[in-house]
Amino acid sequence: MTASPLLVLGTRGSPLALAQAEETRRRLAEAHGWAAERIALRTIRTSGDAIQDRPLAEAGGKGLFTKEIDLALLAGEIDAAVHSAKDLPTLTPDGIALAGFLPREDVRDALISAVADTVQALPLGASLGAASLRRQAQALRLRPDLKLELLRGNVETRLRKAESGAVEATLLAMAGLKRLGLVHRARAPLSLDAFLPAVGQGAIALTARSGDVRALDALAAIADAPTFAELCAERAFLAELEGSCRTPIAGLARFLEGRLRFRGEVLRTDGSERFEIEAEGAAADAVRLGADAGRALKARLPDGVLAKAR
Repeated sequence: MTASPLLVLGTRGSPLALAQAEETRRRLAEAHGWAAERIALRTIRTSGDAIQDRPLAEAGGKGLFTKEIDLALLAGEIDAAVHSAKDLPTLTPDGIALAGFLPREDVRDALISAVADTVQALPLGASLGAASLRRQAQALRLRPDLKLELLRGNVETRLRKAESGAVEATLLAMAGLKRLGLVHRARAPLSLDAFLPAVGQGAIALTARSGDVRALDALAAIADAPTFAELCAERAFLAELEGSCRTPIAGLARFLEGRLRFRGEVLRTDGSERFEIEAEGAAADAVRLGADAGRALKARLPDGVLAKAR
């Protein structure tokens, strides 16, 4: 008779999502002395996975990669969930607790191209495949001549499109490439000055039911405190801006010796203007630090920069 699982983790079914779930399973097994096979993985297809023909902003934005997993969690079909932190809505649904984050990976974006090593070196009028408004706006800020094309799909699909010349370039997260063992296919990591990442980029988020002490305790053993402080600041910044997938917003907090250094930005969708803010404070004040930065930046944005969430 097969022993019942000690914990059931819910995850999306993409190769990257499964790699993140496997990392979570390995860390749980090591932390608790469990056999890895006693931690089950259940793949769940989300609305974001099903929609490939249009930008996610047109289909509802934040939450499209988490809704079905949240429902499975609330129904007791899984004990915990593994998410890319940048997919999480700023407000956690009732009954679900954010249990923590794994140690953060590389936060940078990377250029994928068969024709150039930098964004600046792309041919005049080159096609850039992307779905992220942030990446589009940041690229247009450097190169207003670029032609944008919608490019959805998993990491391998987007790599293949750029490497085959279907588009002349795309941008992907270094963290995802590293977790999949594909970093050698990046032409170059992009500077944080020009390409500040999405809030939460590089972090794996863990959630469980609010009252499930057993699952929350199990996840607490692998949660990383510095990453938690960084993400608290970034998510508070995004919440103050009422960030949706319809406005290019970036934010990054870095933890060093008990303090956080934060930088955030909002861009016009065409890259013509960028509005920035920096802040620093104690890690214990992470939420206030991010929220204060969000309010301060929002107060000086011209009308029309922040798109209203639908």
